[in-house]
Amino acid sequence: MTTATGTETAGRKTPSGGTRPSLGWGWVKDQYPIIILVLLLIVAAFSTDAFFTPRNLTNLVVQVSVIGIVTLAQFMIIVTAGIDISVGSVVALAGVTCAMLYGGQSVVLAILVAVVVGALCGSFTGYLVSFRGLEPFIVTLGMMALARGIVYATTEGSPVTPAAENFRVIATTTIAGVPLIALIWLGLALVIGFLMKRTVFGRRIYAIGSSKDAARASGIPVERTLFLVYMLAGAMVGFAGFLLTARVGAATPTAGNLYELDAIAAVVIGGAALAGGRGRVLGAVVGTLILGVITNLLVLLNVSTYMQDAFRGGLILFAIILTTVSFTRRKRKNAVVPAST
Repeated sequence: MTTATGTETAGRKTPSGGTRPSLGWGWVKDQYPIIILVLLLIVAAFSTDAFFTPRNLTNLVVQVSVIGIVTLAQFMIIVTAGIDISVGSVVALAGVTCAMLYGGQSVVLAILVAVVVGALCGSFTGYLVSFRGLEPFIVTLGMMALARGIVYATTEGSPVTPAAENFRVIATTTIAGVPLIALIWLGLALVIGFLMKRTVFGRRIYAIGSSKDAARASGIPVERTLFLVYMLAGAMVGFAGFLLTARVGAATPTAGNLYELDAIAAVVIGGAALAGGRGRVLGAVVGTLILGVITNLLVLLNVSTYMQDAFRGGLILFAIILTTVSFTRRKRKNAVVPAST
């Protein structure tokens, strides 16, 4: 008896364990994040002349770069079927710590401090999630309250201004007209993309997200891999905290507020499954740009902040529906159908 699978008809296998569909209408439907972004850019071009000005585009890229790095961290965690709602608070904690410690007199030391603070938070969360088997949502909820509480306790609600005069250089420098902070974001996206698609560690992440039991049965060190994912994600979030402080010029207690929602939304809009095991770094990058374009366009059109939240919420629901439909269709294609002998 022979069997026919959707893998044979839909295309070649991808490094993430799924299939690469053949070019056609099915492939086009799978690229809906890029289609949404292109449509938004067209709408922006006809809505206001100020959108495609060099100054506005530069501001847009700078604004999305920090949340873009946080989204990359959230992406890795979501692929493992986890979630981290503490990223915004960790951004604030890392920013405040790197600005306060030694008065923020050294940029290199500030970066190191921010990354270490983020990595420590991620390691603590990762230990509880991986080795103790606790739910990621509950653990990161506690970390969110803990980190934000420490920030308010240490700053007493007041912004912290770094002493170093060159603290903002990394966020204000441009290379060939492109902000350095944006190049850092895209560089990290390439690194994470390579890590997820071309390394054993990345394949393990996808395997754990698809099924922890199956991954463990195949010899994958599930607990250690999960721990490393949360630690790496925490380090990236900590670095994002430094970049946000450098961009603003001060570490504020409210920094990173609602970043967790924006990061999760960007990952979902980019096509990743909250159930884990599926998603692309390109989708996370495009999802970040989609949210950034919407926010920027609504500001240019003088839309109230309340309506901005409504637009973003509607887009998130729309993306979830598309993701669900796409996942269901792909699951049907990959189903094993007995063939006649």
